[in-house]
Amino acid sequence: MGVVAVPDERLAKLAAQEKSEKIVPTSIEFVDIAGLVKGASTGEGLGNQFLSNIREVDAIMEVVRFFVDDDIIHVQGKVDPIRDMETIAIELQLADLQNVENRLSTVGRMAKSGDRDAIVKKQVLEKYKTALEKGEMASSVHLTDEEREHSKDIQLLTTKPILFVANDKFDLDKKEFVSQSEISNLKSSIFIDAQLESELAELSDEERAEYLKELGLPESGLDKIIKQAYKTLGLVTFITAGPKESKAWTCPSATRAPQAAGIIHTDFEKGFIRAEVIQWNKLLEAGGYVQAKEKGWLRVEGKEYIIADGDVVHFRFAN
Repeated sequence: MGVVAVPDERLAKLAAQEKSEKIVPTSIEFVDIAGLVKGASTGEGLGNQFLSNIREVDAIMEVVRFFVDDDIIHVQGKVDPIRDMETIAIELQLADLQNVENRLSTVGRMAKSGDRDAIVKKQVLEKYKTALEKGEMASSVHLTDEEREHSKDIQLLTTKPILFVANDKFDLDKKEFVSQSEISNLKSSIFIDAQLESELAELSDEERAEYLKELGLPESGLDKIIKQAYKTLGLVTFITAGPKESKAWTCPSATRAPQAAGIIHTDFEKGFIRAEVIQWNKLLEAGGYVQAKEKGWLRVEGKEYIIADGDVVHFRFAN
């Protein structure tokens, strides 16, 4: 398990303007789970242990091997990323199908008694079953608002968002990934060279920046993964900035101001009065809070305001 800081250039700029004593980025947690093999849904490899580990996460990131190296043996004997992605999809679908069928036998009996909740849940499970039997992900199923409400405790692997990462070799001469031009239908645009990433991890910040510049890469693969994972999870960042610290906070998109305040402290949500809000770039343009207020750029928002990515927020609350 690893916790990594989410790269955010906005923090340093705000901290410099506000003369913050420290900078605190937000973070994201990754759980490294052993690779999945064909037959995992029936116990092959780590089997059920692997699948139970996946059930506990919010999103799945598949790191798929694209590079060819005779010294590193592939479990299937030959490198074929499309086959590997299909194998994982099938194993997840089979595990979900077994889960759905088990749930249906229980919920079906309750539905016969006329229990409304059970009836709706049975509808949801039957929709999932139909999709999975067709080889589709449960996330492709359309649910009504009522069905969606009753699906919250049906934790399926294929309803989780999936991010695909291609582990490929970076061609130092051509300044591009070897397989990138060959794969036009890849489900993810993220290519990394894990060996290169391990080398970058050994360098200082200055050395890493210089090496990336030499390679013609705007950022490291790790930074790309962190940013894309953040988007895949449907998260946004809001910021609090002042002399003490400039700090980034994470919340799901569509979070309202009182709930965002509660992420900082539960008392802020309970006693929420209003939020003073400005986008980070407008605060920088103004030169500070006082100037932003004079220009009328510092907005006062109430309980219905939905936090936007890049909002710099000051919450007012009653004790």
